[in-house]
Amino acid sequence: MQLTGKSIQLSPFDYSDKDLFIELSMSPKMMEHVYNSLTYDEAKAAFEAKAQPWSETSDSWLTLGITEIVSGEKLGSIGIKIVDREAKIAEVGFMMKPSAQGKGFASEALTLLKDYVFTERKLNKLTAICSVNNTGSYKLLEKLGFQREGCLRQNTLINDKLVDDYVYGLLTRKDLTNPS
Repeated sequence: MQLTGKSIQLSPFDYSDKDLFIELSMSPKMMEHVYNSLTYDEAKAAFEAKAQPWSETSDSWLTLGITEIVSGEKLGSIGIKIVDREAKIAEVGFMMKPSAQGKGFASEALTLLKDYVFTERKLNKLTAICSVNNTGSYKLLEKLGFQREGCLRQNTLINDKLVDDYVYGLLTRKDLTNPS
């Protein structure tokens, strides 16, 4: 599976994504809104888990590397995890290296992935959870039509501090009972 946009390509994780994933996972700055930064061994193990073959019956993430088409540069990753098979709901998550942020790559990646899961995988809903302090992520979600569905207070422990998270949702079709 490969998803190609105007400037990026999404492909299942392979070893060409390993170095960037480990670098980002070990970076306290990158992880400040996600979880505690990992040790090298933890990041390597997390990569190995995310690089495993995926199917819709998997309990793991389908993780895709984001590559700029023109330069071939690795920019980050995006993925989905099916959280409710019966209701056809998946959670989405993404991470971009600092030099790729604010350039539209994450927006293009999220658009490609949401189109894929709604059209090809026939999912009903995408959800996302992000720290209330992660302004870049929640503004991107809102820009692409995700609706804030709530705030989970003291939901995530990051660097020994409990952090509030926003919960977002995007339906494949407009909810006719709630037109907002």
